[in-house]
Amino acid sequence: MSLKCGIVGLPNVGKSTLFNCLSSAKAQAANFPFCTIEPNVGVITVPDERLTRLAELVHPGRIVPATCEIVDIAGLVKGASKGEGLGNKFLGNIRETDAIIHVLRCFDDENIVHVDGSIDPIRDKEIIDTELQLKDLETIDSRLAKEQKAAAAGNKDAKVMASVLTAYKEALDKGQNARTVNFDTPEEEKVARELFLLTAKPVLYVCNVDEASAKTGNAYSQRVEEAAQTEGAETLIIAGKTEEDIAGLDSYEDKQLFLEELGLTESGVNRLIKKAYSLLNLETFITAGEMEVKAWTYRKGWKAPQCAGVIHTDFEKGFIRAEVIKYEDYIKYGTEAAVREAGRLGIEGKDYVVQDGDIMHFRFNV
Repeated sequence: MSLKCGIVGLPNVGKSTLFNCLSSAKAQAANFPFCTIEPNVGVITVPDERLTRLAELVHPGRIVPATCEIVDIAGLVKGASKGEGLGNKFLGNIRETDAIIHVLRCFDDENIVHVDGSIDPIRDKEIIDTELQLKDLETIDSRLAKEQKAAAAGNKDAKVMASVLTAYKEALDKGQNARTVNFDTPEEEKVARELFLLTAKPVLYVCNVDEASAKTGNAYSQRVEEAAQTEGAETLIIAGKTEEDIAGLDSYEDKQLFLEELGLTESGVNRLIKKAYSLLNLETFITAGEMEVKAWTYRKGWKAPQCAGVIHTDFEKGFIRAEVIKYEDYIKYGTEAAVREAGRLGIEGKDYVVQDGDIMHFRFNV
């Protein structure tokens, strides 16, 4: 299961700085890899200290973390929904992502010109929101009349679609994002997902602050947090320039010392990757053996057979049972054999809901 996040924002807010810092995340996550697919697309690893701890016990041939694809979408401008500033291309890039990381400038620096001449993250947020909303309205308006006509003729599917489109249109016309709309039935929720509206995607607002505000934020970021709460979105405070300085350090130890001096336990980049991962209700189960210790991504709430299918479809088809060790138990007892001896290995059936960090071994027969 892949996760693709798009970094958006106005020009000169720190998007590319943040994207470039992500390339050094490997040093913050026990030398896991980073690779670039295109100049503005990178595959990064999801930091997970549990893999490193398990590897110290198991001594595997390799460690394979979960990954996340990050797309650096060039700065949007007013009129992007009408094609201004290559808007169509970049809005298309956003449509292909699973979640949006929206970077907002929350720092003063007279040497870095703001495209609108002053620092106001709420105004900046609204500019981007408006462009995405206008594109969503374009999508809705192109379909609504046709679906309403089919619904009036008695088509049940069209009736559901028309209801969803109308609810979205009412919200967007008020300047609200599609993600603020809730639906009552599974049928409506399914149709809503299939529309792939830009403003329906989960969003993480990243407040790019100065170094002095790296730990607690500032007046700008507080305004963003208040605005985000009204739409049920999450926020994260990052000092982009500081992250760039951290990225420039050679060793993991030097990076940790720098963070400690700032009163931080973890880099903003690591926190961002983890937040992006959880934004879509994704979690990790682990397989641990001599060949590899590997993280597998699954949707929160999935049962054992579904998670088995993440490894191979045959595992799900022929699922018999899952042998489950809790991460804390593995660390406590040190080996799988010791966990078994202590009676802490669970034998679970088809209804077992997998928990984040479970160490799994699937029995199957095809």
